[in-house]
Amino acid sequence: MIQRITSSRGFKWWNFWTIATGTFFSVVDHGSVLIALPGIESHFDATLESVQWVVVAYALVISVLLLPMGRLGDVIGRRQVYILGTAIFVAGSLGATFSPSLGVLIAMRVLQGIGAGMVQGCGMGMMLASFPDSERGKALGTHLSVVGLGAIAGPAMGGFLVAWFGWQSVFFVNVPAGCLVLVLSWLLLERGAGAGEYRQGRNDAFDWTGAAVSGAILLVLLVVVGNGNGLGWRSAPVIVGGSAVVLLMAVFVWWELRVRAPMLDLRLFANRIFGIGAAAAWLSFFGSSAARFMMPFYLQRVLGYQPEQVGLMMIPAALCMVILGPLSGRLSDRIGWQALTVGGLALTAAGAFVLAFALQERSPVWFVIATMMMQSSGTGLFNSPNSSSIISVVDRSRYGVVSALTQLIRNSANVVSVAVATTIVVSTMATYGVEPKLEAVNPEVATAFVAGLRWAFLAMGCALATGVAISIYRAIGNRRPAIPPQSGDVPATTGASDN
Repeated sequence: MIQRITSSRGFKWWNFWTIATGTFFSVVDHGSVLIALPGIESHFDATLESVQWVVVAYALVISVLLLPMGRLGDVIGRRQVYILGTAIFVAGSLGATFSPSLGVLIAMRVLQGIGAGMVQGCGMGMMLASFPDSERGKALGTHLSVVGLGAIAGPAMGGFLVAWFGWQSVFFVNVPAGCLVLVLSWLLLERGAGAGEYRQGRNDAFDWTGAAVSGAILLVLLVVVGNGNGLGWRSAPVIVGGSAVVLLMAVFVWWELRVRAPMLDLRLFANRIFGIGAAAAWLSFFGSSAARFMMPFYLQRVLGYQPEQVGLMMIPAALCMVILGPLSGRLSDRIGWQALTVGGLALTAAGAFVLAFALQERSPVWFVIATMMMQSSGTGLFNSPNSSSIISVVDRSRYGVVSALTQLIRNSANVVSVAVATTIVVSTMATYGVEPKLEAVNPEVATAFVAGLRWAFLAMGCALATGVAISIYRAIGNRRPAIPPQSGDVPATTGASDN
């Protein structure tokens, strides 16, 4: 039966859904663990600041490992890295379930993060390699809908598990789920060149120095950004950390431009489709993540809704992404990425500007839901075509590291967006004489908080408008979808599309 499946014309979808199953449970894990944090805090009699490392450590490890694991999959085979990463994630989940202390739990979350970094670093590249170029958008869009469904299911599943079986259950549920993914991966994931097993020429080397430096950059950057507001942006640790990031980035660029087999070929950014597409993707996530983080504070602490009610209010926006992701991906395969990327970013920017100029202290809930749906719809329209355009100019032997780069762009933009928006909001609150902390938000300080929100959304809208502008510039020079190169690591330049 397995041989019949692997030789069938529809095997690419078996390959896709095997990887999508792992993606779904990974997204669900993140949402359910957030719900379990209060129970973990109570069980270990710990502070909220300590318990937050259950989430922070996991996210940091994934971000640090995405690029190296994506490239490692390109070198030794994505299937091997993916399966090993799944096994490590299962082991970490089992260890987290029976952790005797908070320290051990955080260590197990680090182990989970290592496994998840390997899985996420190789999964999308392996998925894309099994589809022809003409169906790349369809695959990316359907994958986006799986992520959206996981985001909806995570908090709901976490609430059910914690209520009936305790916080340990949100980790233990990953064990049977992970074992299922392991079995499916071993039996069904494509072997050979389609799975990313390129072992020829200069692709056969792994850039250990580049991996170490890139990991250090991301670790320091995310720690600095994540703690900048609490420590103060002018504090010594933040200034030293920021300076270290700049120095490490200079070292990384110097090394990658000289090493024979770079982890990330920086010459790709000279290509207009790739370079501007990556910048537009970062601006897209930077401009939209702040709303997803801030609006629950507004709904709960200003309008007075309960957390479970707020969770339900977030579902329509998530569904927009679930529905529009596959639709925009299929459309991009037919009509190209140009109109969809510009239109999607413009819709997201419009949502930010509406919030900036129309949000009030007692705005009706339908207004909040509608603007969130507007932003999410824009993201759904933009993301799949834009990612497809970036992948289109990359040789298949580098699908792993470039796919990991697109995920890293999302992760880093999300972190920076939340940090910047929080800084703007609390700084504005301080000018009103209110304690500059989100914990201080309540109906009595709604005027100060909403004023801060409006300034934050204005900043996000300006960033998104910049993304629209550079996307228009990119689209004007590329009226037809790019034809992916057939060989080599760096695509050949073809007139306006590469300049």
